[in-house]
Amino acid sequence: MVRTTIVGVFVIFLLSQHLQTQVVGDLIRTRGLHFELQGNRFFANGFNAYWLMYIASDPSQRVKVSNAFREASSHGLTVARTWAFNDGGNNALQYSPGSYNEQMFKGLDFVVSEARRYGIRLILSFVNNYENFGGKKQYVQWARNQGQNIGSDDEFFTNNVVKGYYKNHVKTVLTRYNTITGVVYKDDPTIFAWELMNEPRCPSDISGNTIQAWITEMAAHVKSIDSNHLLEAGLEGFYGPKSNSEVQTNPGFQVGTDFISNNQIPGIDFATLHSYPDQWLPSSTDQSQLQFLNKWLDAHIQDAGNIIRKPLLLTEFGKSWKDPGYSSSQRDALFNTVYLKIYQSARTGGATAGGLFWQLLTEGMDTMRDGYEIVLNEAPSTTRIISSQCKMLRYLGKLLARDRNIARLEKAKAIREAEQAGGTSGNRN
Repeated sequence: MVRTTIVGVFVIFLLSQHLQTQVVGDLIRTRGLHFELQGNRFFANGFNAYWLMYIASDPSQRVKVSNAFREASSHGLTVARTWAFNDGGNNALQYSPGSYNEQMFKGLDFVVSEARRYGIRLILSFVNNYENFGGKKQYVQWARNQGQNIGSDDEFFTNNVVKGYYKNHVKTVLTRYNTITGVVYKDDPTIFAWELMNEPRCPSDISGNTIQAWITEMAAHVKSIDSNHLLEAGLEGFYGPKSNSEVQTNPGFQVGTDFISNNQIPGIDFATLHSYPDQWLPSSTDQSQLQFLNKWLDAHIQDAGNIIRKPLLLTEFGKSWKDPGYSSSQRDALFNTVYLKIYQSARTGGATAGGLFWQLLTEGMDTMRDGYEIVLNEAPSTTRIISSQCKMLRYLGKLLARDRNIARLEKAKAIREAEQAGGTSGNRN
């Protein structure tokens, strides 16, 4: 009787664990250097589309969001990074601290629901470093309007009133009830990760200490509300002056961040990297820019794996057709370089798990072309490269899953054989 009760309790425990796994099993996790989905390696090949919420806030334009997701999914892309902010100004999401435009929020609801429909995971960013879509400049101005004596926009990272505004926005997004799916954002597995800020920079403190303190505080705040989703800081990858990699790797300037120490902060689940050799080294040759890119990627892949010990995602990269002497072959060479580095790292068990190019557009969006845009139906050679990378990573994931299943079966077989041998031995006695 006692044995039956124990077995029954154990079965109930297993069932409860299984049900719990079903509830949270679709969330992306990290294990060591890798992303995992339901215990298998996850590779995050995708794109940036900052405009999704803005376009979706107009129901007559939502077909563009659907088309972008449909086209991306059909080519194997699985992750999109976009803005969950638009602060002040026209068509704002947050038009004043704590006050929100419901129509714009419903646009974001639609983005999340369509991403789920097409099997796309989302990285949602909370605020911009730049004044486009408001950013830290707008937050600082809001505080000035309330009588705060603020000199520099960099006080976004230190002023308590400004930090309070930011924390409130984070909480508002995390606890948003999606009017289409009925799922609160912090419970939605469609969301891959949260991003604290798009490209945080604090040039008034190049040591990285100000950014370090801000990320530490805000990561803890996010995790206090949502401990299930992954979180990243939004960093571009610049090394600080204390880093051994700073002199030989940075493109000749500092922005007040440190790739290593900033990503080692508890609560930051994976490191991010951006790469724009054409912007950072504008007077150099295309070949020199590719050489820089190779060195830039190698350094960060190595440091993510050996020092930070967290996964690495290249969350922005691209090549503009507005560059002098541009040709599509130059852009294809850059994409091939990035994707090869990612694949080599992934195949050998390294920290790098994918790349998100800047940026995806669909037809009928000419006013949003910035030089870096990829319209998949208009760029056949680059699209082939993107699709090929998606296929290679998907196949690699299947191989790793198969190897994992074989190893589990062999382990179970060994345990069963050991138990049978023990039972046979006991019968002899």
